[in-house]
Amino acid sequence: MSLNVVHLVGRVGGDPEMKYFESGTQLCTLTLAVNRRSKNQDQPDWFNLKIWGKTAEIARNYAKKGSQIGVKGSLEVETWTDKATGTERSRPVIKVDTLELLGSKRDSAEALPDYT
Repeated sequence: MSLNVVHLVGRVGGDPEMKYFESGTQLCTLTLAVNRRSKNQDQPDWFNLKIWGKTAEIARNYAKKGSQIGVKGSLEVETWTDKATGTERSRPVIKVDTLELLGSKRDSAEALPDYT
């Protein structure tokens, strides 16, 4: 039995980048910062996301830098040869199947009561 499912909730690290292909398919790439608890402070882990099709359009329109999102997808490892050095390189990428828009930093700040 094989299982490759990733669930993440975090904040978008930068505005999404879109690519459009001649076939009509869209690809949205973005980074996601997910806090990892440590003894002294939260440390973010950074994940590269790839979102295809109609979900890519939604991400482009609504997932801005700092907004909180949830994703479900699978882990893939991209490999390539570095043109400058000829070295084999790789990086993990999350291929997103489901995207949930959970709000922005501003939305969270506005929801908090002001006790000053």
